[in-house]
Amino acid sequence: MRIFGKVRHRPSASWRQATDRAFTLIGDGRYEDAGALLTRAADMEPWLSESWFNLALLHKFRHDWEQARAAGLRAVALLDRETGAPDWWNVGIAATALQDWPLARRAWQAYGLKVPGEGSPTGEPLGMALGSAAVRLSPEGEAEVVWGRRLDPARIEVLSIPLPSSGRRWGEVVLHDGVPHGERTTTAVGGETRAFPVFDEIELWAPSPVPTWVVLLEAASEADRDALEQLAADAGFAAEDWSSSVRLLCRTCSESRMPSDDGDGEHLDPHDHSEPGHPGPLGHRTAGSGSLWVPERECGIAAPAALVRGLLDGWVADSPDTREWRDLEEVC
Repeated sequence: MRIFGKVRHRPSASWRQATDRAFTLIGDGRYEDAGALLTRAADMEPWLSESWFNLALLHKFRHDWEQARAAGLRAVALLDRETGAPDWWNVGIAATALQDWPLARRAWQAYGLKVPGEGSPTGEPLGMALGSAAVRLSPEGEAEVVWGRRLDPARIEVLSIPLPSSGRRWGEVVLHDGVPHGERTTTAVGGETRAFPVFDEIELWAPSPVPTWVVLLEAASEADRDALEQLAADAGFAAEDWSSSVRLLCRTCSESRMPSDDGDGEHLDPHDHSEPGHPGPLGHRTAGSGSLWVPERECGIAAPAALVRGLLDGWVADSPDTREWRDLEEVC
């Protein structure tokens, strides 16, 4: 096959050696050294799409989106197939990071996805209706898997209230990678199992102005706890009972297929906090585990400072004999 007058051929041994060594260096976090090798490999085989795909991948790891977009476009220009190539997915991620919506739309379409919302004033590919998914925040550090809503193939809006150690907030939008690392499953009342992918966060795409608070509740029953969560949701914000919605998992379990909550798929917690050991799951919803209810609950609340105390006071006022709160603190 000839491309631009050049004959395509299998990569040389030198190309393979440089590329293999580069990915070893990437695994060690030595991106600059890896970049020199991958640039050399691209000089050896400039007509090979893999040369530019690998460079685009490296620039994605480095969050150098201008370079990732440029290398990705060179890769897709040399593709043998029209749709479905992962090269287009990487172009879509880079374009989304740069808010280059015409290119993002082109990339997802070239990959084979339907992209509605062409009339959007910003050109942003809205309304893809990709459903719920989980995203692993800080995947290289103290990772935490939270639930969210997929806005498009590269972005998730966080709907759980992350723990303060993650540095993330409810309502933030994170850019995520394309290949899932793990699944979370839910079981409906009729026994049907649904699986949701777990994507790794790449970086924060849009911050949230809504702070995270932690508060200790005295809730006589689950219904009392649920009332606070509903009250926050009705106000346009969120409350989450961390005492039952967070569980500890080792890294291996977190990246595998793990059951989440039972029910109809609408209540998707628990979310997961990764630990290096293997403590096993903790803190499932009491309703699903049959354990005794403990009135003292540690609760995360996502709400503005001007609203949070009034929200808690209103919750207590609705049932003062069964509800109390104390030790409110802003944590993120």
